[in-house]
Amino acid sequence: MKRLALVALLAVAGCATPEAAPPRAPFSVPVPAPVGVSDPAPIPEEGKNDCQAELSFRPDGPLPPPGAPPAGSTMAEIGKRKLVVGVGSNAYLLGYRDPRDGRMLGFETAIVEEVAFAIFGGDRARIAERIQYRSLNADERIPALVAEENPVDIVLAGMTMTCERWAQVNFSSAYYSSRQRLLVHRSSGVRSIDDLGGKKVCASNGSTNLRPVAQAASHPVPVGAANTSDCLLLLQQGQVDAVSTGDIILAGLAAQDPATQIVGPSLRSDPTGIAIAKPRLDLVRFVNAVLEKMIADGTWKRLQGDWLATHIGEADPPTPRYRSE
Repeated sequence: MKRLALVALLAVAGCATPEAAPPRAPFSVPVPAPVGVSDPAPIPEEGKNDCQAELSFRPDGPLPPPGAPPAGSTMAEIGKRKLVVGVGSNAYLLGYRDPRDGRMLGFETAIVEEVAFAIFGGDRARIAERIQYRSLNADERIPALVAEENPVDIVLAGMTMTCERWAQVNFSSAYYSSRQRLLVHRSSGVRSIDDLGGKKVCASNGSTNLRPVAQAASHPVPVGAANTSDCLLLLQQGQVDAVSTGDIILAGLAAQDPATQIVGPSLRSDPTGIAIAKPRLDLVRFVNAVLEKMIADGTWKRLQGDWLATHIGEADPPTPRYRSE
């Protein structure tokens, strides 16, 4: 009898409904941000803008024949080695490495090759062999030019000519006039900076692009990153709502991600020049002569058409402007 009672008890226990497990909070893994992100970004103090930053130094005269720079000049010294060039961090359409063969390509790369050919001459098809590229973030460009050891000779990295920078380095005449705009997701509904009140907008640390974002009447939140490629990654991850920099750089980002588009009126327009260390004034004048030749013979127009026109429209070269000396 006891045995039957125990069996019945076990049967009842076996039919009991177990208590439901307590609900668990959804598990999520934070998306890691690239190294060097500042949120919000510190905004550099606004420097003076009374130096006529678009004015460079007039060439000494016509270019010498390719490969025959003046004796004792900076160009002659470079001619004994390679031209060392600071470029942006993989700026598609401007200066980037082709993943198939490692060659540097882009609008700025083509300008570098014109400068190099004027210095070295020889076989134009092999001029890339005489160039050494060094990838730089925005806040590394001027230190790389003024370094006591292993400095770069020139920097082509979408670098805006400002009075503050002129105090530290020299610039060529402008090789492009860049307009600061916005890159956003096509589905975002954003059409201008006015739509980004309280939203995060990314620009490179140390660039001139952070201040216009911080000063916008809609009060977006400026976020700094090591470079614009990191800004694009943050946009793709949903950690920022827009990227802001010059339209020639944004064109490369948009070409890499068809889900994005360039929108809005220009936040500012600035001349973009080739940066060169202060003591090398002869190199500044030489580079300006190269740029003049590129404009006169149609090379500039052809390169703009090859690399940029499809993405931001055709443009005319900037008119060289020089200081009174």
